[in-house]
Amino acid sequence: MIYLDNNATTAVALEAIEAMTSCMQSGPTNPSSKHKAGECSKETVMQARGELARLLNCTPPEIVYTSCGTESNHLAVYGALAAAPERKHIVASSVEHPSCMELYKHLATQGYSVTYLPVDAKGTLDPATVEAAIRPDTALVSVMWANNETGVIFPIEAIAALTRGKGLLFHTDAVQAVGKIAVDLKKIPVDLLSLSGHKIHAPTGIGALFVRKGVKIPPQLFGHQERARRGGTENVPGIVGLGKAALVAQKELQAETERLAALRDKLEAGVLSRVSLASVHSAGAERVSNTTMIRFGDLEAELILERLDRAGICASAGAACTSSKTEPSHVLLAMGVDERGALSSVRFSLGRENTAADIDTLLDVLPGIVNEAAAIAA
Repeated sequence: MIYLDNNATTAVALEAIEAMTSCMQSGPTNPSSKHKAGECSKETVMQARGELARLLNCTPPEIVYTSCGTESNHLAVYGALAAAPERKHIVASSVEHPSCMELYKHLATQGYSVTYLPVDAKGTLDPATVEAAIRPDTALVSVMWANNETGVIFPIEAIAALTRGKGLLFHTDAVQAVGKIAVDLKKIPVDLLSLSGHKIHAPTGIGALFVRKGVKIPPQLFGHQERARRGGTENVPGIVGLGKAALVAQKELQAETERLAALRDKLEAGVLSRVSLASVHSAGAERVSNTTMIRFGDLEAELILERLDRAGICASAGAACTSSKTEPSHVLLAMGVDERGALSSVRFSLGRENTAADIDTLLDVLPGIVNEAAAIAA
């Protein structure tokens, strides 16, 4: 199998597997227990917290462990709103992940209003639109760091500086940024940042929310754990796996970014030279190095993906959270792509295990698959 859907999830790194296995074989794990076994678990969590903090360049106490990116996003948004109950307005981009977009739809039924910032044809966002959207009753600005479908990187540093100057809380969904680009939270003053373990070669079921020191948000799950910011017994093996994956990501960041960029460029150039109706969304925009979204004329993406799957190649039409629906990507629609074009686009997202040989195989089989799809559509 050639796996080119790493924005959906990644294979767990061997280093993380080994660390988790050792943790689970060491005995019961509950950091809240007062006996020796509990104290050992507490020390294990503290070590892993430090490993993740080094990747983000923050302090370990600023990390709150959660179950996933979705929970981190919800904890951030609900927490920010609860911290300012008199304010009923949110500013967000129009291309946020479904875990945020569905939450905003729900909040709109609860008396909140949301201003969705537009993106241009490349999927980029102008920081000036953020300032223009802020109102006296704005409680939170929330803009993703990197888009999960196109890979476009947003101007988080500029937005963070703007919101800091206005005394507003700023949250960024950095699920697709952490481990792919340098994230320096001592340099960039975001208040809340979400990440997910299974996007950076840690297991599923573990995520984290960075909460900057001094930012007070009420918990959504009550309990004494995580400094009373998120109740529930800690997932110690998952936390250990995330810590080791963070160490690997930090060590390999520059070299892996360059390697994946070369593979992504090889993929794009190969597809464009072999498939005349292909075009790359967000070409020329600043993107994370592993992601490309390619339109294949007006051919159904699902038809192409089905045949790629038969050939042993995994890709997607966008966010895994919406893959059960045959609906056009809201990201591409926001970029001005028509519905037909949005339904004709395939996302390829590369990862640590991909090689040049994988791209060669894709380029060998893809033209035939596209021709077959075109014949069916004719």
